[in-house]
Amino acid sequence: MATLGVTLERFVVEEQSRFPGAKGVFTGLLSQISLAAKIIYSEVNKAGLADILGLTGKVNVQGEEVQKLDEFANTTVRNCLDHSGYLCAMASEETDEVFMIPERFPAGNYTLLYDPLDGSSNIDVNVSIGTIFSVFRKKSRSERGEPSDCVQKGSEQVAAGYVIYGSSVMLVYTAGNGVNGFTLDPQIGEFFLSHAEIKAPARGRIYSINEGNSAHWTEETHRYVSYLKESDKESGRPYSGRYIGSLVADFHRNLLKGGIFLYPGDKRSAEGKLRLLYECNPLAFIVEQAGGAASNGEQRILDVEPKSLHQRSPLIIGSKEDVQMAEAFYQGKH
Repeated sequence: MATLGVTLERFVVEEQSRFPGAKGVFTGLLSQISLAAKIIYSEVNKAGLADILGLTGKVNVQGEEVQKLDEFANTTVRNCLDHSGYLCAMASEETDEVFMIPERFPAGNYTLLYDPLDGSSNIDVNVSIGTIFSVFRKKSRSERGEPSDCVQKGSEQVAAGYVIYGSSVMLVYTAGNGVNGFTLDPQIGEFFLSHAEIKAPARGRIYSINEGNSAHWTEETHRYVSYLKESDKESGRPYSGRYIGSLVADFHRNLLKGGIFLYPGDKRSAEGKLRLLYECNPLAFIVEQAGGAASNGEQRILDVEPKSLHQRSPLIIGSKEDVQMAEAFYQGKH
């Protein structure tokens, strides 16, 4: 139930007031991110009518080439934040290189990493999709930052969140002091606090994995999924399989209801498919702040030292006890 009157901006301002010397950076950042989310949602909501699914080859009334929806989302996030003065650099899953804030704009002491539209391939079948973001402090001594400022361990994040575009639009974020969710009231155009102090159940009854890849699974993955399907009332098995194929949607459900999501490495690639910096790290920060856990099977996701901007990683994430059990299988302890 929404807390009447508690907007996202008010909530962040009140949170920052607890920290002497806070300069309102997160208030500004979240305000601009929420603006980008509203713009993206507006396009997502009319995607079936606006002919913006995929590359159309058409031009709009201004003579500009119509963009794919994920490219539109990428540009929207960049345009909402490049002039803000809060950031020195941005990195997106959609672009090869780090985007340094142009000299014509003021540069700040933070970097933003984001997946502008996770699961966008599902939009034509009306599946929930989302935007994922992650914020770091600038580490370099350069006044306007360096590309290396975007390649940091997940444990160095100062904020992370996601927006899910579904039957309602919800923004979930953490700044290292718990997790809170805000639902967009489309009539007012404001995000209101709807899910205060989100806590992930210690254990769930749902597992989420793409079983279409089972022919390529490792023996550890086969054994773990078979374990989840076995009947054992004492341990709450069998688990129910629930896989949407949109990371944000699968994660959001399991965060609220409990369960585990897996996109492990397999015989084709030990690295898996998901991007460490744009997907794994921010969701790992969120789930840990909610009492859950995230692992690559061998170690905590937030402890992985990234070596490149688009590094991939296996991901096992969700309820803490479920993740611990999965780790036991991958580490040969079960």
